[in-house]
Formats: sequence, structure tokens, C-alpha cells
Amino acid sequence: MAIRKILLPLAGIASAPGALTTALMLAERWCAHLHALHVRTDTRDVAPLAGEGLSGAMIEEMMASTEKEGNTEASALLALFTTQTTARNIAVGAPLRAESGAVRAASARFSSIVGREEELVAGEARLSDLIVVPHPKSAEEVASADALHAVLFDSGRPALIAPVGIPATLGTRIAIAWNGTAESASAVASVLPWLADATAIRIFHSPDYQRQGPDAAQLADFLELHGITADATEFRAIDRNAGAGLLAAVTDYGADLLAMGAYSHSRLRQLILGGVTRHVLEHASIAVLMNR
Repeated sequence: MAIRKILLPLAGIASAPGALTTALMLAERWCAHLHALHVRTDTRDVAPLAGEGLSGAMIEEMMASTEKEGNTEASALLALFTTQTTARNIAVGAPLRAESGAVRAASARFSSIVGREEELVAGEARLSDLIVVPHPKSAEEVASADALHAVLFDSGRPALIAPVGIPATLGTRIAIAWNGTAESASAVASVLPWLADATAIRIFHSPDYQRQGPDAAQLADFLELHGITADATEFRAIDRNAGAGLLAAVTDYGADLLAMGAYSHSRLRQLILGGVTRHVLEHASIAVLMNR
């Protein structure tokens, strides 16, 4: 199935340029409609601080400051959105449709709303084909990570973590991290639309990464049924870190997109002990398509 609707949660101006460029590149590629969504903090969320010993005047000042910061950030994001869509000659507004009703050209819209980001992003993502999320390391913005986890855990949709910088290419050399889990199978399903146009596809597997389930050879056979040829290579953990071994192998391959499952173990376990997902999120320099 082709990608027709892309959601881009914009956490802040610092992380926005690379993520917006990536999302617009994909909108052009897929003739898709991009919704750039900025969620401003609800000033009423500051009210519970009244129980922390703050006076009413202090709370009102904090609420006014929060609202001002949100409006300033929204204005800056809209200006960036306008600049980039104009430069690419992408129509702004409703999706451009053919007589059949299908989207016929790239289009985009920007909205800034007040609410709880995790809830609003997850809800909007459920009816999107792809969610582009700013890289958590692209700026010191906790909201980038919050949006990513909202998509992964509460939307049922794939998340594309944009690279920190602006990519020259995206999806020409594709790496698939395979370990036999339901999460990696979901990632394969999401990357299928990309594979037909890729110039090279490689499956990366490792005994340090494999879980109970089909192996890499079985995945290659499955892709062959879709007319997709992929080779497979084994990687090894570096200093007992499978994530480091995976990224090293993917980098040597020259991939510009990595597709993988996310959090085969619990998120809490990965936060405490580390894991492949956590390592990739912290250290990947290319775009990563992740699924739960």
C-alpha cells in the first residue's frame, strides 16, 4: 500500500528543520499529504503546582509565560513551514485529489493546538500511514522522545525517526534488522512500499540479536514472493552490545534507511539495562523506521 498521509509532530524549532525537510521529501516522493502538528502546552496543566507551595500570583505568571512561549514557538514553526513548502512549491491546504478521489500530488498543512502532546499525537497517528518524528538527539527537547514513544506504544503505526541532519537520499539503500519477532515482522510490513524503488536491500541478523521465530533466510524467501531480492549478512555484537554491532554493519553497508522492530523487551528493561532499540535511538545517524 502506498503512503498517502504523513504526520509530523513538531516538538520545537530546534529539531524542526531536519524533520520537516525529511517529511516534505517523503510527501513529494509518495504524492502524500503532510500534516505538520505542533501541540502547545495547556496552561491549565500548571495549576496543580498550587499544591507545591506556590502563590496564586506565581502560578498565573507561570501560566502566562507558558502561553507566550507556546505562541512564539508556533509562530516560528509556521514561518519555517511556509519557507520550506514555498521553496519546494508544495501546495498548502487540503489534499490535492484526482477525480477518483486519490491524492494526486504532494500537499501539506500546519496546525498548532493546545493539549496533551502524547494523547493528541497518538490519536492523529492512528489514521496516518507514516509518522515522521524528529530525532531525540537533534535538540535538547524531551518532547521529541515523548512523541516517538506515543507513536510506538499508542498508535499501532510506524514511526520514521528523522536523521539529525538533512539527508541527501532516503530509502535507496535499505537495511532491515531482523530477529524473528512480531515487532521486526511489523517493520518489514511497513517498509514494503519502500523496497520496490530501492537500489539495494540487505537483511542484517545475528545470533546475539535473534529471538525465537523465523530466521533471515525465511525472510528473504518471503520478500522474494513480493518480487524483492535481498541479500543477508550476519553481524556480531561489539563489546557485547548488539546495537553497536548492528549500527556498525549498517554504516559499512552505506544504508540511508534502517527498518527494525522496537522494544522487543519492555521499555523499562531497556531503560535500565540498555538494549538494541535504545542504542539505535541514541546513536543512529540515518533515518530509522521503527515498529512495535
